[in-house]
Amino acid sequence: MNVLVGLSGGVDSAVCAYLLKKKGYSVSGAMMSIWDTTMPYKKSNESANTCFGPDEEDIESARKIANFLNIPFHVIDCKEAYKKIVIGDFRDEYREGRTPNPCIWCNAAIKFGILPSVARKQGIAFDKFATGHYANVELNEALQMYQLRKAVDASKDQSYFLYRLSQDILSQVIFPLGTYLKSEVRNIAKIAGIFVAEKSDSQDFYCGNYNDVLQFNEKHGNIVDKNGKVLGKHSGIWNYTIGKRKGLGLSGGFKEPLYVVKISQKNNTVVVGGKEDLYSRSFIVRNVNWVSVLAPKKPIKAQVKIRQQHPPAMALITVQKNNTASVDFENPQMSVTPGQSAVFYDACTVLGGGIVVN
Repeated sequence: MNVLVGLSGGVDSAVCAYLLKKKGYSVSGAMMSIWDTTMPYKKSNESANTCFGPDEEDIESARKIANFLNIPFHVIDCKEAYKKIVIGDFRDEYREGRTPNPCIWCNAAIKFGILPSVARKQGIAFDKFATGHYANVELNEALQMYQLRKAVDASKDQSYFLYRLSQDILSQVIFPLGTYLKSEVRNIAKIAGIFVAEKSDSQDFYCGNYNDVLQFNEKHGNIVDKNGKVLGKHSGIWNYTIGKRKGLGLSGGFKEPLYVVKISQKNNTVVVGGKEDLYSRSFIVRNVNWVSVLAPKKPIKAQVKIRQQHPPAMALITVQKNNTASVDFENPQMSVTPGQSAVFYDACTVLGGGIVVN
């Protein structure tokens, strides 16, 4: 079987390719090139730990890994698609006062969409596509559907970022690292002599000020309390997100810490309140994708994560019209943030998810 591995220049994808080759698969590597040289960029010590930035060093690292493993290597140009889909959504959401998660769209549209699609168009033959993601896929015989599941290593599980994958994609992917701990993966790399065994993981989307990517002109407005009283000024709602406490641009003298509790694009205002105002029980999600099951006809109970590091909380999910669903938590949760993804779980199985509206 021919397997194309999405290489990143890091240890996870390197071990992914190594394990597949060791099992006897015919392996080739491909890396997507996404960096647009017209983008402003400020290099810092954290630059190497980000996903979006000049990718020459990562491409060279991936090439060296492929050479070490003695597998073919290809660079797939995904710049235009990435700019249009991922950066486009990033800008649109922040402009509307929402907080997007670019990793969600990058995985669904670029890594598992454009990359393998362009590779095939370029004549690269492969039966399966593999990545170093910490997740698992299993075929549910009863449902005759492929199901996305959590990784064994709960601290590294990336299933949250993959909920928008389709059944067609799940049927063609392999996640060799889903049954390994991260410590085991690094140890495999050390024993195999892979030079990126100790390379640090990517930690963020971009290392600098998000305005480098957004490129918005200042748009001043009011910072108000829940009653509409003006407390200060802001230079753009995109500089704020739900739950933000530091750097609000307010003078001192308040009896208790203030947090961003709402952002209004319509009124160009940032609303602040106390910590208790950050908790909510119900919200709506849009663009729902049921990745592992058919859309339920009746309300279902499931565990819901409202961000990657959020402990799953039990909720009632009700499918509504226009590809939306309501989420009603049993207990109020802190900082439900429009633009982020709410992902639904049944134990280790990812049922689906959607984008938080309110």
